[in-house]
Amino acid sequence: MNSKDSMTISEQVIAAIRTVVGSSPAVLHEPTFNGNEWRYVKECLDSTFVSSVGEFVNRFETDLADFTGSTYVIAVVNGTAALHIALMLAGVKSGDEVLIPPLSFVATANAVVYCGANPHFVDCHESTLGIDPVKLRDYLSTQTELRSGYCVNKSTGRIIRAMVPVHTFGHPVDLEGLISIARDYKLVMIEDAAESIGSYYDNQHTGTFSKLGILSFNGNKTVTTGGGGAILTGDVAVAKHARHITTTAKMPHAWEYRHDDIGYNYRLPNLNAALGCAQLEQLPTILAAKRELFRRYEQAFTQVSNIKLISEPEKCHSNYWLQTILMDQDVLGQRNRLLEATNNAGYMTRPAWSMLHESQPFKNCPKMDLSCACSLAARLVNIPSSPSLIPSEL
Repeated sequence: MNSKDSMTISEQVIAAIRTVVGSSPAVLHEPTFNGNEWRYVKECLDSTFVSSVGEFVNRFETDLADFTGSTYVIAVVNGTAALHIALMLAGVKSGDEVLIPPLSFVATANAVVYCGANPHFVDCHESTLGIDPVKLRDYLSTQTELRSGYCVNKSTGRIIRAMVPVHTFGHPVDLEGLISIARDYKLVMIEDAAESIGSYYDNQHTGTFSKLGILSFNGNKTVTTGGGGAILTGDVAVAKHARHITTTAKMPHAWEYRHDDIGYNYRLPNLNAALGCAQLEQLPTILAAKRELFRRYEQAFTQVSNIKLISEPEKCHSNYWLQTILMDQDVLGQRNRLLEATNNAGYMTRPAWSMLHESQPFKNCPKMDLSCACSLAARLVNIPSSPSLIPSEL
């Protein structure tokens, strides 16, 4: 019997992580501030323009547009706000349904409810961790019908207005398949690219494949503004409307406050944008470090039984936001012991989010068979993923 055969799954995983990151404690994902963050934030403070007006907000939007290839970018306070506004701009109305995966952060479902609409949960595919277009098409072919140009849920009688694919942990979903479904079933597609800045599907940046996409810059994201998000669009009218209603729908005037619509105080403060500008300057280096971290984990986990390291899907280039392992079904019962052992050893790990359709606010929402998503949620474990785990000279 070799040494690997005598080790538990938890011991093998700890050994693999230690091989890559060393013996010091490692959190799940922390920001890296090795550039102009202090300088830009000080410039912002010195200018006194620390709220939603200032040169760093404009610069941040321009830099994001240049990096992602999106024609227009509107910076907002967080990814949830970005998704809320994107759904509104997509025409989602009270009483509608929106197709979303149950394997996602709660913000995806919350933003749908903010519009008065109903999350409609659809299954995922193991290769992408995102919505399964083949299974979804089969489901819609029996569960819905087109009436007057709208996709209608035959069980509820409600219009299914939109679909929100999520690029889970930074891995692009099967966009080709989902774009086809959106076209055939008259759905508006809004990409939840909150986790996938620096990820590409068929050489095009995620969040730019439909009229609307969103990004997040929370403190644990690949690049951060502390709290922040962005709406991506190629439509000038949509961009103008988004900018207007996220700035309280205030009409231009030198001193008077007049508002011509229900608006939202969602614009990103200049102070946060200053941080974001410095972070974007380092993004290529951060992405290279995260890809190198994946490569080292890939090598280390070849020595671990019953564990698969999640890698980028076919035709995709992932940012590897969170490095993720998937346990085989036959060792599923050891997951909680694995989580406890790794965290006790100083290596922060966590399971995937709780399944949204099982959460109290969403238990009565419509759903299809979710067997793959449920299986994934029970077997996925995120492991330390900070770019700082790789030497800065890389």
